Amino acid sequence: MAGTLERALSIIALLAKCGGSMQLAEISDALSIPRSGTHRLLATLIDEGYVRQDEVHREYSLALKLVSLALIYLSMGGVLDISQPVLDRLAEASGELARLGVVEDDHIIFVAKAQGAKSGLRYDPDMGSRPPLHCTASGQAWLSSMSDDAALTLVAKEGGIGDPHIGGPEVVKTLPQFLKALRAARQRGYGLARESYEAGMTSIGAVVRHPISGAVVGIISLAGPSTRLTDLRVDALETPLLEAARDMSAAVLQSPFFKPAK
Repeated sequence: MAGTLERALSIIALLAKCGGSMQLAEISDALSIPRSGTHRLLATLIDEGYVRQDEVHREYSLALKLVSLALIYLSMGGVLDISQPVLDRLAEASGELARLGVVEDDHIIFVAKAQGAKSGLRYDPDMGSRPPLHCTASGQAWLSSMSDDAALTLVAKEGGIGDPHIGGPEVVKTLPQFLKALRAARQRGYGLARESYEAGMTSIGAVVRHPISGAVVGIISLAGPSTRLTDLRVDALETPLLEAARDMSAAVLQSPFFKPAK
């Protein structure tokens, strides 16, 4: 039973990550599950409403049931009610993409966003993506709130630093570079990732702390094209970013969803 459940969840995760539709053979090969077993699992997921199959091309993709459940969960926790006004104000003030990430165990999950770019280039990544922490401003902001040893332990769990296939052209490639970036983030009070996750993109992120315990419970970030987010523009956005993080910190007590990481 456990193996069946794990395989079904791996299919859901794969379909979510691919962002489109997949043939049965592609799913089977990607997960190393026999085609017959893959077909049975997909049939069950279709019956339960988690997956759908295109009748013409016979491709599989996620149904909206998962999205619906996620929105119900967030709504019941008050996350959307609390975060959206703060994100809307930050997006309007910056003209860029504002996002809220919630700290859960050893990773950050983005749960809400607001797009401030009205025209031109718009940065709008997959909400379900989980890039390595050392590549992003959100990850850097969270890691910089820890000791160096704790940050290195968390990064090591993700596979460490130096993989040439991970990150953008300016991603840190050595431990000394990583620790230098952490020190700079601590001095600034926010994380900065300039083309370290994707070429041509820059982001900044600040931690959201629990107002009583002081523990980091989330991250607020801004991201957009590097051509717009120049050094001068980033400096100008520091104040609204940190103000949004403080506003969110003041509001998290209203939602049981925000819990300090253990």
